[in-house]
Amino acid sequence: MKRTLGVCYYPEHWTEDRWAIDAAQMIEAGLTWVRVGEFAWSRLEPSPGDLQLDWLERAINVLGDAGLKVILGTPTATPPRWMLDKHPDLLAVDAEGRTRGFGSRRHYCFSHEGFIAESRRITEILANRFARNPHIQAWQMDNEYGCHETTVSYSDAAKRAFQDWCAQTYQSPDALNRAWGNIFWSMEYDSFDQIGLPNLTVTEPNPSHVLAFRRFSSDQVVRFNRVQTDVLRAHTDVPLIHNYMGRVTDFDHYGVGADLDIASWDSYPIGFLSDRLEGTPEHKARYLRQGDPDMQAFHHDLYRTVGSMRGTRKAHDGRWWVMEQQPGPVNWAPYNPAPLPGMARLWAWEAFAHGAEAVLYFRWRQAPFAQEQMHAGLLRPDAAPAPALDEARQVARELEAMPEVGTFKARVALIFDYVSCWAWEAQPQGADFDMFRLAFETYRAARRLGLSLDIVAPNADLSGYDLVLAPGLLETPESLQNYKGVALIGPRTGSKTSELSIPTPMGPNVAGLDCTVSRVESMPPSTRVELENGGAFLHWFEELDGSAEVTLRTASGAPAIMRAGVLHYIAGWPEAASYVDILEGLAAQANIPTQRLPSGLRLRETQTHRFWINYAPDAISYDGKTIAAADVLWETRD
Repeated sequence: MKRTLGVCYYPEHWTEDRWAIDAAQMIEAGLTWVRVGEFAWSRLEPSPGDLQLDWLERAINVLGDAGLKVILGTPTATPPRWMLDKHPDLLAVDAEGRTRGFGSRRHYCFSHEGFIAESRRITEILANRFARNPHIQAWQMDNEYGCHETTVSYSDAAKRAFQDWCAQTYQSPDALNRAWGNIFWSMEYDSFDQIGLPNLTVTEPNPSHVLAFRRFSSDQVVRFNRVQTDVLRAHTDVPLIHNYMGRVTDFDHYGVGADLDIASWDSYPIGFLSDRLEGTPEHKARYLRQGDPDMQAFHHDLYRTVGSMRGTRKAHDGRWWVMEQQPGPVNWAPYNPAPLPGMARLWAWEAFAHGAEAVLYFRWRQAPFAQEQMHAGLLRPDAAPAPALDEARQVARELEAMPEVGTFKARVALIFDYVSCWAWEAQPQGADFDMFRLAFETYRAARRLGLSLDIVAPNADLSGYDLVLAPGLLETPESLQNYKGVALIGPRTGSKTSELSIPTPMGPNVAGLDCTVSRVESMPPSTRVELENGGAFLHWFEELDGSAEVTLRTASGAPAIMRAGVLHYIAGWPEAASYVDILEGLAAQANIPTQRLPSGLRLRETQTHRFWINYAPDAISYDGKTIAAADVLWETRD
């Protein structure tokens, strides 16, 4: 597969005489793709039914005639102001009962039937006009589902839709009452229209009610996306794409991915380090201008799997892109430093190493107005080159010289589950128990050992993997019951039913592993459960019963890991160094070679190449190689 570069562009932001100049410069820079249109609804339809599509067609033709492939976005993330006059109740409502307002973006409720119809209508209009344009080589649905906490809405429309969802799911109020345990506190319902939304309760709402509402909210996103894909598939065979975000877990990306051809995501390494990633002050200072060494890779591997949901592709060869790549300082994080020289190149090559087909920088030219005017582009607001443009040109030249590379099935799989994220948010049992964080730290520990991973869904076929990691899953996947390789299960995996109650037998309930979690405790950040060989568990600890072999104990002698053959259950959340030690031992049991990499250095293997990626602010010498700061080195695999 030949990798390509692209850029996001907003022709409606610039005078028409600028379009051809910009297109020529994009081609000169080595770009192949350009994304347009995803925020342009007010210019496409200034008033209801007043369609103004000619300008967009001219823009597409200018870009395409220059030699660019166009991705056309549906504009549903930005309903125009007149839409509120037509549908005044389309706005989402937050958990405190406050209606979210007009004046930015994503100001709609996924359950509003009127807006769903409007979204279908504008998609149909665009498809009828542009689907046969040869320059349109892909379509993007909406923009960044879930961004700005917009998945969950407590509107009247959501309430009505949730009641219907409950009726469809449970069939009778009695069945719902049993599933949720509503005998507790006299919470039983006589009819589905009595069911409210799990907000503004006197004390905490029933966690089973919360989890059901989260499932419903995710289903609404899937439904909304499918409305657009169904329209477009009747008109075109080009790929359909959505651009997901980093650490947004409030809807099922696998479910949305089942209706798409390509998964993409928006990669902002420095912004994400600042605004949505835990870390010590020292860690954040060291990677201030580079981003966390594992954050991007985690999402690359996750979205490669999301890109395999439609059709017969496997997790390791799913189709995926980076739709927005940070080129310079952003505008939305608490602090917005500039990247180190070389990072715009490094981030692109890291994506390619993980299988990306395309990387698009956001954006071509920095806007001089409105909310994102401080967000850097490849050009400055005055159209002069910004620093990242030269790095994009360098990547384009290197791609020309790089032979086509194939995908690579890793020997290690990490199971990641969105339902588990919602479950532990509904019933965390500890203020800092976070499913994403646990999965991410598991992934980080493996990467520090030089391992490449596939991130897979709970129902994935695990055959062919030598080591499977299954942290924090609500239920123990059926695939693990028959898995023959080395597995590390837990903590918390298999501890609840699908409805978030305690099962009998109690978890993890893995066939052949006589191990039961008899009691759990969550711990404040200042508390450690010391391990016998040094190191510790943080955040979470479980007391284990059973006859399975104890392979690791706490300093007080309690079981920390129990196993039956190659199946291991871990009773806590290891600190970073302990996690590396534990995974090193499991990899050895699976006959997977490991190497402890220097801080900031990461390794990713492909079918044809080995990529060494240096996130550190200084050069690293390792294994006879010296990788400069913010640099990537690749070598052909034997």
